[in-house]
Amino acid sequence: MAMWRECFGRMALRVEIEPTEERPFEACLTSQTLPGLHLLLSKLPAARITRTRELIADGNDDFFFVVNRTGSMAVCARGGEVLLREGDALLMSADEVTVFERRSGGETLLLRIPRSILSSLVVDIDAATMHRVARQSKALALLTGYSTKLFDEQSPATPQLRHLVVSHVYDLAAFTLDTTHDAAGAAKVRGVPAARLRAAKTYVSENSSRRDLSISTVAAHLGVTPRYLQRLFEADGKTFSMWLLNQRLIRAHRMLCRSQFAEQAVSAIAYGVGFGDVSYFNRCFRKLFNATPRDVRENALK
Repeated sequence: MAMWRECFGRMALRVEIEPTEERPFEACLTSQTLPGLHLLLSKLPAARITRTRELIADGNDDFFFVVNRTGSMAVCARGGEVLLREGDALLMSADEVTVFERRSGGETLLLRIPRSILSSLVVDIDAATMHRVARQSKALALLTGYSTKLFDEQSPATPQLRHLVVSHVYDLAAFTLDTTHDAAGAAKVRGVPAARLRAAKTYVSENSSRRDLSISTVAAHLGVTPRYLQRLFEADGKTFSMWLLNQRLIRAHRMLCRSQFAEQAVSAIAYGVGFGDVSYFNRCFRKLFNATPRDVRENALK
């Protein structure tokens, strides 16, 4: 157990591992590494696996797509808990304090994907983090089936084939996350309008800290009218103002959970992400996360 904790836990996986049952610890871990992609298939007994504040100081901000193949597990991060039944999945970020509680022995598939890659494929990637993907998702079934097949084969023989395989996994992961959005709203936004909406969201994500950012600013950047752009956002399920507000709040939440911003006042973070009124920031933050900014920071430090 000491060898497992130190070598596999702290050195290789950068997590703390603690069994939660009084029985011999039996585990099996299979790893497949490709350029820009790490796949891990693990069979573990009931255990608590923690990505602690000490360990997230390694600077790794990759995304982990976790698929609970068998058994029951819960993932705790951002002040909330998500229960994963057999077949469910979840996207999480390596730069956040996270606790995996495997409540019964089972198998987990984990895909580690660079943030820069997945962020470029999924607009509003932070909003997709810590939201359960139900086992009924056909996109998730495709991703899981394709990924697990890679453990049965030797690593693709040529660089071209390895690149193709990794690209397929990226696309399937992005497709799986995209299909968790409001399908009815997404069905109304296709083709050129969909491309414009994606461009608008990307521009907002990159410039959300600007206090002068408005729908008129974004519309002018894209060469469309503000009313047209507003209709695109509404068809997707949220108004422009709601989407911008959520972007700022999610960014503030991430900063409050990261050690490099621990010395910054909450008000400085609020102003830094684009708010002009701290009281308004606090109200909106509490409504979205059901906790105050200070509560989130204190829980992260713990």
